[in-house]
Amino acid sequence: MSPDLLEMRGIVKEFPGVRALDGVDLRVRAGEVHCLLGQNGAGKSTLIKVLSGAHAPDGGAISWQGGQVALGTPAAALRRGIATIYQELDLVEGLTVAENVFLGHELAKAGFHRRSAARRTAAELLERLGHPDISPDAEVGDLPAAHRQLVSMARALGHDVRLLIMDEPTAALSAGEVDNLFRVIGELTAEGVAVVYISHRMDEIRRVGDRVTVLKDGRTVADGLSVPETTTARLVALMTGGEPPEVNAGRSTATDRPVLEVSGLSRRGEFADVDLTAHAGEIVGLAGLVGAGRSEILETVFGARAAASGQVRVDGRRVRPGSVSAAVAAGIGLTPEERKSQALLPQLSLAANLTLASLARHSRLGFTKLRAEAGSASDVAERLQIRPSEPRTPISAFSGGNQQKAVIGRWVLRGCRVLLLDEPTRGVDVGARAEIYALLRGLAADGMAIVLVSSDIPEVLALADRVLVVRDGTVVRTAPANEITESDVLETAMEASAR
Repeated sequence: MSPDLLEMRGIVKEFPGVRALDGVDLRVRAGEVHCLLGQNGAGKSTLIKVLSGAHAPDGGAISWQGGQVALGTPAAALRRGIATIYQELDLVEGLTVAENVFLGHELAKAGFHRRSAARRTAAELLERLGHPDISPDAEVGDLPAAHRQLVSMARALGHDVRLLIMDEPTAALSAGEVDNLFRVIGELTAEGVAVVYISHRMDEIRRVGDRVTVLKDGRTVADGLSVPETTTARLVALMTGGEPPEVNAGRSTATDRPVLEVSGLSRRGEFADVDLTAHAGEIVGLAGLVGAGRSEILETVFGARAAASGQVRVDGRRVRPGSVSAAVAAGIGLTPEERKSQALLPQLSLAANLTLASLARHSRLGFTKLRAEAGSASDVAERLQIRPSEPRTPISAFSGGNQQKAVIGRWVLRGCRVLLLDEPTRGVDVGARAEIYALLRGLAADGMAIVLVSSDIPEVLALADRVLVVRDGTVVRTAPANEITESDVLETAMEASAR
């Protein structure tokens, strides 16, 4: 048994109104993959920010290679060989791939950047990750999400890493890219590098993990369990404090009254002739493969993309195309796929984020009415069970699941008639996922029309009343959710690629 490379004892971290970590313990050995599990809000993200030097702990001790250390800054952590790949990537879109890989530790000689060496090394790192096709000279902002994730991984591997922290690293990757990632993890651990691996996907934990630590409510409830010797039921019970909550989509509350009517909607090169109707109380799911055009359809209905043709109507009234403000005024809200970069203002409070779409009601002469803002935020937080419910808590201190509830709550507060959801439970654990399911069913029962996109086909079938299968930008099948199976959806969605 190898000695502990890292030991964290009794780690405490507090934010205004919330104690995110309440005495967490974590011990990681050299050459192992140590999985970190817990529901959203359990403290995983805060713990890795303490380990990476982004947050200073308010209590406890950290030992590194047997000696107590203080990891006061990310740079200090990197000097010790601790590198982090965050779920929400911290790349600079205006820089090239090579510039991002070596950002903050540029290759230099006699005070001059060695740009050729940086490009060459970046290309080698990307080839190791199975992607020699990504050019080191490409601008990161022009890359698809999966390639940006790989650049972030190359950036971490560009250091002399001894401990690599990976937060939901496969969220944007294809099956082949996941295989390459696991191959690289195997190579790293064979060289003695330790990996702290965070994922909500139990199949990945089983495939790659050696030991697992489970957090709940900011505390360690299981420390260093053997992955092969611990059942999934046991892990879920540790995460939830009991049996996993059942997902119960409930019966449809749809009426005969159409709220959203989309007809002949097209956007050149992305989708064509889309017809879609969502009734009051109905949840409509868009299913299909990545790149089928599902997200683009939602964004066009929301006015974030200009349609080449077609119409969008809410309660029978036409919505001016290509205008987000017109869509919001008509009663349409959108929770985008990337909540942190596209929906949240991380430097502001829960209250400010909740009232973002209702500023006119909470301001006067350009100044926010703080009491009114806090009151509205508290009401919505209580209704949606956002925890903690203190309106002045920074939104950055919330778990991913509670942040997602806040984005949904923004549109609840606005009183929107149509809610568009893109990947509503991405990066959300089993407990928070069930809570979001119940929340969406409750909103539908109150008369809201909901359209959701999810790459998780069972999720679409569990939530939706009707399912539209999208393939190559075209709706190729529409069926009641209880009359279509996961195999039906996949077969329909993949039919073109099988030819």
